[in-house]
Amino acid sequence: MNKSDSERVSTVIEQMGYRWASNEDDADLLGVIACSVRQKAIDKVYTKINKWNNRKSNRNLATFITGCVLPEDRRKFLKLFDIIFQISELPQFPEMLKQYGVVTPFSLKKEDDLTEQSYAEMPGNSASQFKVLTLDNKKTIVGQPVLMKEPEKKISGFWNVQPHYQSEFEAFIPIQNGCDKFCTFCAVPYTRGREISRPSAEIMEELKLLVQKGYKSITLLGQNVNSYGLDNRSEEITFPELLERIGKYGDKSGKDFWVYFTSPHPRDMTPEVFEIIARHKCLAKQIHLPLQSGDDKVLIRMNRNHSLGDYRKIIDSFRKTIPQATLFTDIIVGFTGETDEQFKNTMKAMEEFKFHMAYIARYSPRPGAASSRWDDDISHEVKKERLHILSELLQKHSREHNDEMIGKIYKVLVTGKDRKGKYLTGYNEGRIIIRITSDDTGLIGKFVDIKITSAADFATEGELVKIHKEELTEV
Repeated sequence: MNKSDSERVSTVIEQMGYRWASNEDDADLLGVIACSVRQKAIDKVYTKINKWNNRKSNRNLATFITGCVLPEDRRKFLKLFDIIFQISELPQFPEMLKQYGVVTPFSLKKEDDLTEQSYAEMPGNSASQFKVLTLDNKKTIVGQPVLMKEPEKKISGFWNVQPHYQSEFEAFIPIQNGCDKFCTFCAVPYTRGREISRPSAEIMEELKLLVQKGYKSITLLGQNVNSYGLDNRSEEITFPELLERIGKYGDKSGKDFWVYFTSPHPRDMTPEVFEIIARHKCLAKQIHLPLQSGDDKVLIRMNRNHSLGDYRKIIDSFRKTIPQATLFTDIIVGFTGETDEQFKNTMKAMEEFKFHMAYIARYSPRPGAASSRWDDDISHEVKKERLHILSELLQKHSREHNDEMIGKIYKVLVTGKDRKGKYLTGYNEGRIIIRITSDDTGLIGKFVDIKITSAADFATEGELVKIHKEELTEV
């Protein structure tokens, strides 16, 4: 979601006439797309803004923050950032910069004509709000920090911003915003608001445009994607119906692409979703379904509104309908009050479901979320130990699956070079990472067949068998 937000923020910034700097030190405008879901991410924001503010005594610099920001974090950031706004207010960002007192490259036609009086006469400004300073012979307009209003119910303006896609073959499509589930550990309802579904016609239009441009991997995004349409039942289709439309379009398009979605909630997951995925080639055979805990009492305290038994039924249906599909999940360790026995139940769940990948996080209280009012009574050391135990279980199951891939041929989307820069890397339909023993960068962004020759804990390695026919035609 952060990456998707940044693609639309990039568009608005470029339309103001800015050019991207090669590094932070050269920038006149610096911003953060934040995530208040975990304290670690917010700590990184403080590190950034303190570094940036230290530069302000030597140069003209404006800073902003948007994304997922909790009210308490927002109040603290108000003293540190020049502009704070909700992501739904992105279309108004140019006006916010003007209100703050920054003249964008697009609007600044002749710097010598810039005066306090002329700027104050611009719409929405006043001489009492802004003043002109001269630093190192450079005219600078400064104002007061701006905290924009609370998020509007509708964010259609944000969705309608044409994203500046960061990749030529992978893309994100936001289909839904916010969440009504109110898990006690989660900050999303307080940073993104309540659930709002994007019009299905807009989603299909963006998807078709991407497919026609040759995009190979498209991910539908939302805080709770499978509740899509439930906030507007009288006018919108449901999530299964949306997937069916996408699947039928993919069948007719003659194009080769994979469509993923994240993240769904077990409470809204139905067998119909799996049946639709199984029917259509373009719907990727992979699912990310957060479990969070393997203990029913912990799930109740988390307000997850599903039991381990409910989750088990969903996974049984999933694996019966799409046996070749991979399963990813999210797990929180050290949630308030989690006993050793309750943690062991999560270990048992990890053994039972044998996830192909799990994103395991140590619990950190988020201000505003219900659990932040409870004692964070699990020590850092215990959380760390539990994370290590689950990581070892995940490593074991991942390795077992990857070993089974050896000798088989998989369709792979080549995404770039590996970390050492010697060979290529990519992933198969199940999003298993595959290192490719080739240095042909012309394969990046293309589908190829790879025969797996070896396996590691969280990745595999293979050799090129063939380039898909469609890719050869494009070449």
